[in-house]
Amino acid sequence: MEKPSTTMEKPPTTTASKSYWRWSKQDFFPEPSFRTAKTYGTAISNIGPRLKDRLLNRSTDSHELVVLPNASENRMRRVLTAWDLTWLAFGSVVGSGIFVITGQEARFDSGPAIVLSYAASGFSAILSALCYTEFAIDIPVAGGSFSFLRIELGDFVAFIAAGNIILESLVGAAGLGRSWSSYFATMVKSDADFFRFRVNSFAPGFNLLDPLAVAILFIANGIAISGTRKTSILNWISSIVTTLVILFIIVVGFMHAKTSNLVPFLPFGVQGVFKSAAVVYWSYTGFDMVATMAEETKNPARDIPIGLIGSMSMITVIYCLMALALVMMQKYTEIDPNAAYSVAFVSIGWKWAKYLVSICALKGMTTSLLVGSLGQARYMTQIARSHMIPPFFALVHPKTGTPVNATLLITIFSSVIALFSSLDVLSSVFSISTLFIFMLMAVALIVRRYYDRESTSKTDLMKVVMCLSVIIGASAAGAALWGSQTFGWIGYTVAAVVWFLGTLVLSFLPKQKSPKVWGVPLVPWLPALSIGTNLFLMGSLGSEAFYRFLICTGVMFVYYFFIGVHATYDVDHQTIPETRHDEGVVDAGTTQGVLK
Repeated sequence: MEKPSTTMEKPPTTTASKSYWRWSKQDFFPEPSFRTAKTYGTAISNIGPRLKDRLLNRSTDSHELVVLPNASENRMRRVLTAWDLTWLAFGSVVGSGIFVITGQEARFDSGPAIVLSYAASGFSAILSALCYTEFAIDIPVAGGSFSFLRIELGDFVAFIAAGNIILESLVGAAGLGRSWSSYFATMVKSDADFFRFRVNSFAPGFNLLDPLAVAILFIANGIAISGTRKTSILNWISSIVTTLVILFIIVVGFMHAKTSNLVPFLPFGVQGVFKSAAVVYWSYTGFDMVATMAEETKNPARDIPIGLIGSMSMITVIYCLMALALVMMQKYTEIDPNAAYSVAFVSIGWKWAKYLVSICALKGMTTSLLVGSLGQARYMTQIARSHMIPPFFALVHPKTGTPVNATLLITIFSSVIALFSSLDVLSSVFSISTLFIFMLMAVALIVRRYYDRESTSKTDLMKVVMCLSVIIGASAAGAALWGSQTFGWIGYTVAAVVWFLGTLVLSFLPKQKSPKVWGVPLVPWLPALSIGTNLFLMGSLGSEAFYRFLICTGVMFVYYFFIGVHATYDVDHQTIPETRHDEGVVDAGTTQGVLK
């Protein structure tokens, strides 16, 4: 099904006829379904046909690139280069987990083998980065994975991704805020909970209130609102300093290393390695934020591959070395799970280095917050442009060129979560949500290469669907067997063979599309491997993480059934009231038509 062309497909232009700060119902719910109680009742009564329409609806490259940005009324400015993207990736990733999760996982789940956990997660992250790179070059828009999935897998799957992106944004920002508070507390007093207030009547994991985390979230997001270029400059200056301190940590760590601390190397077994790998994946998240900056990149085709793939390869090596330095400096049973590196330096008698490491960790987490604020708001902007959430949050401020409303939304909700939720609760939810989105991205890349809606026959489409079903099913089965420890290596071998056969058959099918500029090599093998590794890491998480994930997904479905499906249906089938620009009239919602 194809969206009909529209004469209104032109870039957004600056508007002077409306104030940015406006709060009417029309700005939040302009769709006909929400006009009156009667129209809403009619929409609810037609939920069945509308859901079917959403399941079959797919966007197009041109629609995401040209039409949807009109809803923002003002342009995002193309100010970023390969240098900016490289350091944005570095600033977003380094500090978002290595200083936070390493100690926790080495102490409780993997021991010295945390090094292998980082290597496994890094491999999976690089595979996902390859998928993101191809899409971001072909479709350089602010929506990142949301837009990519909407084009290839359809509106409904994109909503599932959108809900998880929002969950990832809120939980990730909240986790960083809590971690920032912990490290700052260890600098002031050797107590990670020094600035927190205990409320005994609240459930464990939610009973330590953290006002400092809330404050740092508001400061970081305030800087991000001020302008993309300003935030980028601040990030790469800070990231260069962080790199120097990281080199110091690695060198000094190996100078005081004891090989005896590596024994036993696998105290929790191989299962512990992969359980930690699934959690420390948080340390690699953030690179997808670079894909959301494509709309503000001067030369996406050249700059994005350098920024994404180059930085992720470097970061994987750095993480493995940092993890190894930690477990060789201090016995894993003595590692502090809240501020591992600071306490490790105290243990070797370098008390002064504790403050240097804590400052570096704070700087790393601060840059992660800054870049995260940029990327999360741009995800939210594109989601709002599609009307899956109110289009009020799609507006770009005319002076700063940034999505102020979307940034404020992220700030407020992540601050509420950060105030109550502990780090271990946040990290497991964050990891499963991220892995799920990365798995969908690999599926979308295979669909993009093997399916063209205009030329692919139904027979060929069914072959692709069957191969993908075998790949996903075998990967999920292998992950389930690993998590349940059922059938042992025989079960894993059977799952791997089935995965291999599914991928092999798919490799013989004719490809329908080629990348426009740069493409992932060895398709379908690398994206199929990405599907397998992401599902395997998901299966390594505990059942509690899945329960939380399913509860959050259930809440998303409730929202979709009562709001999202009707808003997006109206945008596709009705004309949303016009927004006037100083260069003419542009339809803010755009009439996309029925896809048949």
